[in-house]
Amino acid sequence: MNLTIYLPDEAASQQAAQRLAACFMATNAQEPSPITLTFCGDIGAGKTTFIRALLRALGISASIKSPTFSLVESYETPHLQIHHFDLYRIHEETELEYIGFRDYFAQYTLCCIEWPERAPDAIEQVDVAFTLTIKEVGRDMQLQAFTPFGVNLLTCFLGES
Repeated sequence: MNLTIYLPDEAASQQAAQRLAACFMATNAQEPSPITLTFCGDIGAGKTTFIRALLRALGISASIKSPTFSLVESYETPHLQIHHFDLYRIHEETELEYIGFRDYFAQYTLCCIEWPERAPDAIEQVDVAFTLTIKEVGRDMQLQAFTPFGVNLLTCFLGES
């Protein structure tokens, strides 16, 4: 399943993230396996902004730091572990072994990965891939589902639009 939406400004991006979070909470109730969302796009395309809004909408009230230098920031809700990765500084996938990358993909986890193209072999399954493209004004966000969970998530998202 593929869809593209136009985000004219940051407020629209935050609203889309809030809709996605509502769908995630509704769809995730029966899903113990790790959920992986990947985010591609140029620097400044809005990947971190979207993920921050998503995490806020999922109930994270603590400071949400960019993992640009730490590679991963983790958060916890009563029913979910969330790991936000930024792989921009990865030069070789083998570097991910040093942080125990595969161990983050456990039951009841959501992994949001920026710059997934830096580690194509390390990411075993992607539920939904997001690609943000800068326009003269705003952004286009393409969403592509690869798993039944991803399709359910985007179906809900379309219904909430």
